[in-house]
Amino acid sequence: MIKVQKLSFSFPQKDLYNNVSFTLEEDVHCALIGSNGTGKSTLLDLMMHHEERLYDGKITFDNVSRIGYVSQFSQLDPKDDSTVFEFISEAFVKLEQKLQDCYKEMETAQDLEPVMEVYQKTVDEWNAIDGETYEINIRKHLSLIGLEKLEEQKLRSLSGGEFKLIQVVKEMMLHPGFLIMDEPDVFLDFDRLNGLMSLINAHKGTLLVITHNRYLLNHCFNKILHMENTGIQEFDGTYAEYNYELLAAKIDLEEAAAADQEEIDRQKQVVDRARFKASMIDSATLGRTVHARQTLLDRLEARKTKLPFVDIKQPAIHFELEGDGVEETILELSDYSVAFDEQLLEHVSFAMGPKDHVAIVGRNGTGKTTMLREILENRKNSVRISQEAKIGAFTQNTDSVYDSSKSLLEIILDQGFAKTKEAEEYLEKYGFAGDTVKQKVRELSGGEKDLFQLAVLSCKRTNFLLLDEPTGHLDVYAQVALEQAVTDFKGAVLMVSHDFYTVVNCVDYVLFVEDNTVRRMSIRKFRQMIYENHYDKEYLVLEQEKKETEIRIQKLLQANDFEQAKVLMESLAEIIRKMK
Repeated sequence: MIKVQKLSFSFPQKDLYNNVSFTLEEDVHCALIGSNGTGKSTLLDLMMHHEERLYDGKITFDNVSRIGYVSQFSQLDPKDDSTVFEFISEAFVKLEQKLQDCYKEMETAQDLEPVMEVYQKTVDEWNAIDGETYEINIRKHLSLIGLEKLEEQKLRSLSGGEFKLIQVVKEMMLHPGFLIMDEPDVFLDFDRLNGLMSLINAHKGTLLVITHNRYLLNHCFNKILHMENTGIQEFDGTYAEYNYELLAAKIDLEEAAAADQEEIDRQKQVVDRARFKASMIDSATLGRTVHARQTLLDRLEARKTKLPFVDIKQPAIHFELEGDGVEETILELSDYSVAFDEQLLEHVSFAMGPKDHVAIVGRNGTGKTTMLREILENRKNSVRISQEAKIGAFTQNTDSVYDSSKSLLEIILDQGFAKTKEAEEYLEKYGFAGDTVKQKVRELSGGEKDLFQLAVLSCKRTNFLLLDEPTGHLDVYAQVALEQAVTDFKGAVLMVSHDFYTVVNCVDYVLFVEDNTVRRMSIRKFRQMIYENHYDKEYLVLEQEKKETEIRIQKLLQANDFEQAKVLMESLAEIIRKMK
């Protein structure tokens, strides 16, 4: 249905793709994954505008009537006075009006042929999107995602997550032959994420979706495209199956690398002995022998190059603690409240200890980010922060944090690095290498922007971290690295997050927002609530077993115990089979 052949494309600062090819078959649901900054969003742009953009290679569409698109960065227009139903039905209303215009023109036209051509084309479009039943279908889609009560609500009053889902519904209602979605899950709460999952799984048609959401990856896709290091890997199967294949390849690769290393060590000894003899005896033959042995040694070293889809480095996220931390309560809210057009939060009271790791969790639009921002500003009498607190903050909008005229390197140098080389080495730990460090923040991808903000935050010494949706645009590898960094941090952490994995992996307890206030909830009770209301408990338990087994396999690989690692791979395969 859709073919990309020998595609190459680059920016001035870096190459994105080098001679990549893949195929998307009809009705496949494909996830596009890869590290931040590998060019996933750029690939979507090239596919949507393949007849206009300049690139090497070929992109062809076979019998695709229409391409639908849901943007990564969707913004509500505060002046838009339309309702949810009016927004979704916009294209249908226009076609309906066009049909009415054709009827009127038929009554008076002297030459019916051109009018009939327009009429037939319009009828074909109308039938292609099930125009006769569009009102019923809109209500069915809204019901599927639990937003049927929002039908007559003004668009401008929606939360960001609600608006993103409404955009997905609008595009799916038009029955595109090929639907592209760029991180449609970003910042969705648990209810909305389940709604998106239902939409994706119910969609009849070809889907290509960029997502780093581990829950969606495990539940919605039957094909994986993985981009790394200017290449692309195509896999027909689920995300869990793909990760299994990657791990199996890693075992084989590292086993071969260990054998190579033994041979390299042996050859080094041979070269060293030959060099020693050559230094004692002036012999052209010995010199040629040393050269030949060194050439063999270099060739063996080159063979150790790892596969780009197996050896993926996590960013080295690490938060530095200021001094010995704080000994007293670091944050206290007393009868806190916030309201805009309506009351969002009221009578909120809680306190945090100096080492508490806490997640604020709740539905979209309940005032979580506002509360976090007002804690950071510390201007209300109902908010008290310890005078010993050294706050480090992560915001959803990286562009608002930095001077857009400066490069990444300039911004990092402003954080106190004495030498340019040290700053470059630091940025490389976060995946910014070579000419990338000369880029402006505005030129980065969404995930790269967030990763850079974390890199700057990691330069500072803090004892209290305020993090607003820190995993929103991060790739899976960076998400795991961030979770570990938060877990290791010895100070206090207060984060807003809708990522189930992030919450259960690195916080002590949850502040759950409901009924315009918050209540403290243990991780055990939080898990139980999620199992009952949102996610499948059996699946998540199996997923935890899968994660623990993968960690055991990784430890065996570190010990070069490849045989036992292969035995555990059999157990892992059985877990993945049960997850289907």
